[in-house]
Amino acid sequence: MGYIQFDKKQLVNLEYALSKELLRSNRAGAYSSTTIIGCNTRKYHGLLVSPQPAIDDELHVLLSCLDETIIQHDAEFNLALHRFPETWSPRGHKYIVDFDSEPIPALYYRVGGVHLKKELLLASDDRMLIRYTLLDAHSPTRLRLRPFMAYRSRHKLSKANGFVERKFSNIKGGVKTRMYQGYSYLHFQFSRDAEYVHVPDWYNNFEYIKDLERGYEGHEDLFTPGYFEIDIIKGTSLILSVGTSETEPRNLGRLFARELAKRTPRDNFENCLSNSADQFIVVREGKTEIVAGYPWFGRWGRDTLISLPGLTLARGQKKIFKSAVDTLLLDMNGPLLPNVGHGDAAAFNSIDAPLWLFWALQQYALSGAESHSAIWNEYGPVLKIILNGLRNGKVNGIYMQENGLLYASIPGKALTWMDAIVDGKPVTPRAGLPVEINALWYNAIMFSLEMAGNANDELFVTTWQPVGNSISTSFKETFWDKEKGYLADYCDGDFKDWSVRPNMVFATSLPYSPLSEKIRQLILEKVRQELLTSRGLRTLSPKNSAYKGSYEGVIRNRDLAYHQGTVWPWLLGHYAEGYLKIYGKEGVSHIKGIYNGMEEVIFEHGVGSVSEVYSGDPPHKAGGAISQAWSVAEIIRIKSMLDQLQ
Repeated sequence: MGYIQFDKKQLVNLEYALSKELLRSNRAGAYSSTTIIGCNTRKYHGLLVSPQPAIDDELHVLLSCLDETIIQHDAEFNLALHRFPETWSPRGHKYIVDFDSEPIPALYYRVGGVHLKKELLLASDDRMLIRYTLLDAHSPTRLRLRPFMAYRSRHKLSKANGFVERKFSNIKGGVKTRMYQGYSYLHFQFSRDAEYVHVPDWYNNFEYIKDLERGYEGHEDLFTPGYFEIDIIKGTSLILSVGTSETEPRNLGRLFARELAKRTPRDNFENCLSNSADQFIVVREGKTEIVAGYPWFGRWGRDTLISLPGLTLARGQKKIFKSAVDTLLLDMNGPLLPNVGHGDAAAFNSIDAPLWLFWALQQYALSGAESHSAIWNEYGPVLKIILNGLRNGKVNGIYMQENGLLYASIPGKALTWMDAIVDGKPVTPRAGLPVEINALWYNAIMFSLEMAGNANDELFVTTWQPVGNSISTSFKETFWDKEKGYLADYCDGDFKDWSVRPNMVFATSLPYSPLSEKIRQLILEKVRQELLTSRGLRTLSPKNSAYKGSYEGVIRNRDLAYHQGTVWPWLLGHYAEGYLKIYGKEGVSHIKGIYNGMEEVIFEHGVGSVSEVYSGDPPHKAGGAISQAWSVAEIIRIKSMLDQLQ
């Protein structure tokens, strides 16, 4: 029995099976994603989703799906499952008898006397390899394969049109074709001879139920160039390669074996997290980027820096950490790092992204990768630009007050990680002095002073030590209330927001905190009582009248709940760190219970990974991206913390 396995009873239950999604990336920009029964429920699903440099260098769904039909005598059995308006057709899921993810996703079909195994393997060169093995058959068996192509941005939908190219070219072991000029060709090649029948056509109104649930358009037309037929013999396998480049068909068996050997077995919780971590790391053209989440996010600056220690340092990958930081810094603009995007498309609407850079480098130093002085000598100039720029108001609406605290207010903008906007206004307005921004600000200054001191940078120490000293007093005076026993979420002038939110937890977890151990202990107890769940920390206490306990429905409803009670797993990392700093080995049991409890999510939504968010109310239904970088990273980091104490 595999670690992640679903049986026939689960697989034929559409509500259950369609809630389980697969995601595989090739660490070079491409990915493949669908449900465990192969029915696409989102526009982001596709067997091959690949960057298209000649178009926009963004991800495009090339091969949406592939229908298999078993032919015996005069009988045909279509193994596919699609949703069309008000109907499912064909209903091939009824032939599925088993699913196993070890070492790669495999579906088992049984049709009469035919027992067929299908395995999916995304190769490193933007190529989907599909291996079919006929485990049993009582009579001659033929397999028909019909590809459906989309050739559009992953964020858009395809509609039938007259501009599609309907031609194809014969190549070794198959054919190549594409839908539009400028796009990569898809090369369909078999490990042994197959017959190709060219009958180009459009199939209309594929329906994506998850997109409709979110309030988006959810109907698409897909193009098929034709179909392939091939005899398959009991006890043998054949391999289909669908790639953006041509390969040697005779070598497909060796290529499959070579790619398979690279895979870490998904045979336990820790290995699933490690596999998932690898999938967020994309190396292209000498640059390393972190995908914030699959299947719709790209690179986010904040997410990159929060995720990196867990994705890399906790797994001994210090070179990858440094490469990702250096890649991100290429898009630095004044004292700011990009919130989302890169190059001309970068947006700089985040005050915390540059502050998380200090924390990430701090973790790099704590890992023993380099000395404090070496890090300061290399990154000090960049860190000074950030500190001086924020201190001196180089960014409109962001500046340091006389008491050393960092003030941020830009009308209509949400500058912290609680950044949902509805009707042009932040759902969670936090203009002024956000508590976690100032905890990060203090930590950044104190860590810089530590590095500068080791590097004998006396001018920096003289300039910034008074600021650090000032914040050590003003932070508590501004945010702490002894009677309430926790920190204000943000302050603006005389106003203080006493909503119980998780942002105060960072004042307990960061290496430098301006608070006493007793105060940190009280904060963590408040968080434990009102925000801690089995899936992460709520973004707002259920006792608050603005609390939203359900994250579902159309995107507007989801945005209204996004930071108003919805649970985020990534926050567990800082809760655990703050807790273990105070309780040490006595706190291991509590944090270990949280870590072990998260193993359940591996089977719930994005199979083998951790989702972006969960509803605030039990049973904490998974939502958002099916595989989120900082969710995975912080669970890995919790394991690392526990290992150090045990």
